[in-house]
Amino acid sequence: MKDNFEKKEHMPKNGSYRASTPREPAPGAVIGRNAVRELLKSGREIDKLFVRRGDREGSIVVLIAEAKSAGIPVVEVERNKLDELSGGANHQGIVAMAAEKDYCDIEDILAIAAERGEAPLIVIADGITDPYNLGSVIRCAEGVGAHGLIIPKRRAAGLTPLVTKASAGAVEHLAIAKVPNIAAAVDKLKEAGVWVYAADMEGQNYYDTDFTGACAIVMGSEGDGISRLVLEKCDVKVTIPMYGKVNSFNVATAAAVLLAEASRQHHKK
Repeated sequence: MKDNFEKKEHMPKNGSYRASTPREPAPGAVIGRNAVRELLKSGREIDKLFVRRGDREGSIVVLIAEAKSAGIPVVEVERNKLDELSGGANHQGIVAMAAEKDYCDIEDILAIAAERGEAPLIVIADGITDPYNLGSVIRCAEGVGAHGLIIPKRRAAGLTPLVTKASAGAVEHLAIAKVPNIAAAVDKLKEAGVWVYAADMEGQNYYDTDFTGACAIVMGSEGDGISRLVLEKCDVKVTIPMYGKVNSFNVATAAAVLLAEASRQHHKK
């Protein structure tokens, strides 16, 4: 949704999310305990696990044991090394260096739904540029049982280490397709019988919308919303009514609301 889903990010004061970091994390870095835990579950190839020297408390002990059991080298380093690898992000004393996550095709996402015996539930991110927003959308999508996410190749965030961290490791369990053209991807989904919904302020109330059956929900960029061509190709526009003084949610919050409702309808007995 347009921002009027968000013009500028307003992050929590507790620092759990930040609009930017001083530098980019190292390529392939997976940062923080939740993200590393999900990485270990995923079976993706891991080169090394770096842990803060002397840190042997809490969940990090379990992660080290799992890594060693899988034959992954565990290297103790000083905090400044972890700061460097994480680009200044909150690493919680642990950073893994992993192979890049493979992107899939739209057909793969549809096949996942078919294998589960479920109607497809897909998220399309039309130009989300903030890695924390994209990571949060991925976390929401995986959490509600969506079958995949579609992102554009250009002018948008990709699967960077910051996205992985913001997703709390959910990126390891969600199929993600990277396509050259979102409008063409919408056409392909419609040809496959998927009904496409656009999150837009001019749409019908989401709680009056039938999301049952094969559906994809398009979320627009932080500043410009959904591009005109993509919006024209969507079957239905949906909005979240606002009753307070602010007139919109940011894109990640909006995605959580819409996906939760779509998932509820898909899993309703």
